[in-house]
Amino acid sequence: MAYTSVQRIGAMPDSSVAATPGQTILLVGSDSREGLTRDQMVELSTGTDVEGKRTDTIMLLHRPSGGGPTVLLSIPRDSYVKIPDHGSNKINAAYAFGGPSLLVETVEGATGIHIDGYVETGLGGFANLVDAVGGVEMCPEKAMKDPKAGLDIPAGCQTMSGATALGYARSRDLDVNGDLGRAQRQRAIIGAVAHEAASPAVLLNPTRAFPLASAGGAALSVNDGFGPADLFGFVMGVRAVAGGQAVSLNVPIASDNRRTKAGLVVDWDEEKANQVFQAIKDDDTESIKAIAAAEATGSATSATS
Repeated sequence: MAYTSVQRIGAMPDSSVAATPGQTILLVGSDSREGLTRDQMVELSTGTDVEGKRTDTIMLLHRPSGGGPTVLLSIPRDSYVKIPDHGSNKINAAYAFGGPSLLVETVEGATGIHIDGYVETGLGGFANLVDAVGGVEMCPEKAMKDPKAGLDIPAGCQTMSGATALGYARSRDLDVNGDLGRAQRQRAIIGAVAHEAASPAVLLNPTRAFPLASAGGAALSVNDGFGPADLFGFVMGVRAVAGGQAVSLNVPIASDNRRTKAGLVVDWDEEKANQVFQAIKDDDTESIKAIAAAEATGSATSATS
């Protein structure tokens, strides 16, 4: 049911990047309001007068063929990169300029990693998916109140509805780590959704499993050539994230506040970023663990300072 209800889009350009071992999927969360009523926009605090379509979330999900851990790599949306035929700009501008196809081409050019598939969800689809699994448990260390994201939550573990989880994923201004902290929360929510979706309480209960399958399919858009085997690989990769069997990190950065004609941008730490990209190209995901551990330690220090 989920496979037949997914939407198809022309997302894959003619790639000049050599094929990478394993499976690499570009996972995108857009700020699309498509299909939402005005009341739903108000409920989800998405704004009602936003035109166009941009990418709030950009991630690479890599499943190696050699038995190493799956990698979920967040690419900060403000990363300053070269966009084909558009000069240098924030990476999420590629989507605004040329849609999924140009974003795929831009990510491939910036990382040197071949993209095998494309998966996208919008704001409404994300919220519906969280509600379909019965909500997700998140444990923010601090209370968060962000009117822009429609978020007002206490500190500590709690079950979040779709609307609350969406606000938690989108909130940016309150995080001491800015967009990088938001990316960490987004990866955590993806893992939590997958964990709930794979739980016996959902899989063995038709009244929950069928709505989940329907919501999951309707929430996703994939590239035209994305077949059942690709979907299976995507699901297994997300389950690895949920089960703690994946390496989860941001592209290593050198600076997140350089001012350019495009505004404040994120500059990658070229040496460390290239180590991550090369490890994925080599299908050697074990070597990424140390970089992810260092990032986690640094984030914890920033949060408590």
